[in-house]
Amino acid sequence: MRIEFAADGLTLAGDLRVPGGAGPWPGLVLTGPFTSVRDQVTGRYAELLTARGYATLAFDHRNWGESEGMPRWHEDPQGKLADLRAAVSVLRSRPEVDGGRIGVVGIGLGAGYALRFAAFDPRVGAFVGIAGAYANPYALRMSPHYQEALAEHTAAVERQDLGGPVEYLPAVAEEGEAAMPGDEPFAYYGTGRGASPTWENRVTRAGLRELATTDHMMAADFLSPKPALIVHGVIDRFCPPEGAEEAYRRLDRPKEIVWLDARQHVDLYDREPHVGQAADAAARFLADHL
Repeated sequence: MRIEFAADGLTLAGDLRVPGGAGPWPGLVLTGPFTSVRDQVTGRYAELLTARGYATLAFDHRNWGESEGMPRWHEDPQGKLADLRAAVSVLRSRPEVDGGRIGVVGIGLGAGYALRFAAFDPRVGAFVGIAGAYANPYALRMSPHYQEALAEHTAAVERQDLGGPVEYLPAVAEEGEAAMPGDEPFAYYGTGRGASPTWENRVTRAGLRELATTDHMMAADFLSPKPALIVHGVIDRFCPPEGAEEAYRRLDRPKEIVWLDARQHVDLYDREPHVGQAADAAARFLADHL
């Protein structure tokens, strides 16, 4: 069922899914990849996890999809954490949900947000990250292009500060400049695989600056004693396995890491058997720990 809820005065749109039969059910809030909306990756995982016995809430973060927020298509890290807080609040209020058994599941960039949120919200009992990007400026600064990109995006913010328009670039492109360049992300977002009436192929330059200065990896040091599951593909050019390994190393127990034979990052967005395997791993882990 479609629901709406408030976060910082903004109305957010979400889909609540509940298993058939008697409840209340353990509840999961889902947050997804960079630029995604709820009828793409999080909606797919929400369907699978609901079929495995969990009430799920997939929603559009502020500035994206059918949720309110300006500027449109802008990545707001602090705002996304506030959205997750509000999503947990509304999920706990539902009679179909066991408010004492709440987990958070993040896919792609959402895994970093889910980790950061779970580490500091006592209402969350477990964390699952799938094909995760665990933002870490310490790692980014090793790139020879980091300072150049940071300067470019900051210049765009300065122009906006002085009255200029919000500046955008494509989210994906097979060739040329884009937030996620190359054939792999385009194969999902630029084709029927990721088609959605509420997704647009653009993102603010200011949002890229936010991502370049965000640290979600540090939350791995603070999650304990909450249980954590990391699911990752053995090959992933966009969210390298080394990031998943570092997050896992920094987590305290109870923790588990599951490696899937996925060869592209977007395999874990919609491709079987990978998505089903990830959902199975999450459901099994949460049944033991949530």
